[in-house]
Amino acid sequence: MTARTGRPPAWSYWVVLPLFVVFWGVFAWFLRSPLLPTPLQVLETLMVESASGQLWYHLGATLARVAVAFTLAMFVGTVIGIVMGRSRTTNALFDPMLVLLLNLPALVTIILMYVWFGLIELAAVMAVVINKVPNVAVTVREGARSLDYRLEQMATVYDFTRWQRLREVWVPQLFPYLMAATRGGLSLIWKIVLVVELLGRSSGVGFQLHLAFQVFDVAAILAYSLAFILVVQLIELAILQPLERRSNRWRQPEMAHA
Repeated sequence: MTARTGRPPAWSYWVVLPLFVVFWGVFAWFLRSPLLPTPLQVLETLMVESASGQLWYHLGATLARVAVAFTLAMFVGTVIGIVMGRSRTTNALFDPMLVLLLNLPALVTIILMYVWFGLIELAAVMAVVINKVPNVAVTVREGARSLDYRLEQMATVYDFTRWQRLREVWVPQLFPYLMAATRGGLSLIWKIVLVVELLGRSSGVGFQLHLAFQVFDVAAILAYSLAFILVVQLIELAILQPLERRSNRWRQPEMAHA
């Protein structure tokens, strides 16, 4: 495990994952059951779905829902978090509702949205947003509470506009908290979107998993799950980790002076 990031070394993935695939293949061959296909059977199903275009269509539908829901949840949650963190009165008024939403099961929210608005795209997206906004708000609220008052005074002395204050004073200090909300948000939204699609949509990875479940097509379930995991990991490596490194750079000057 690296000392700086706390992550396990890269070679561990190249050792553990191949060993897992080998163990899976041997166990599936020994079991010889359609309930546990071999890795080659799953790969074959993945190639067939990819060649037919079904994989890309449903994966694209899921990614679109994730993108829209994530953007809305981050924007609304960030605004609420900043306001609650900067105003004790607002925090006292909205904190009980925030606690209520944090403890409301995601499945209940999804069902209520579909019952109230019908099986439409708006209901699906709103169910995801409502489940995520409280988490973002709580994280950003803590960041807003920890803003350095000395920098606020400096911004006042130099007569910063609201936009300058936000860009030059608040965002750099809030960035680590926004990053934490981003990582936690995506990990939660991925899961909720699949449930939303499984219960009430006619497209997406969750919908395909529902169809495969109905006919006990385990190979299709694992194939779509594998494609989903690969996309999530690609986003992690290409977007989230570079942002996390940038977030850590904001903390390095503080650590140097500590």
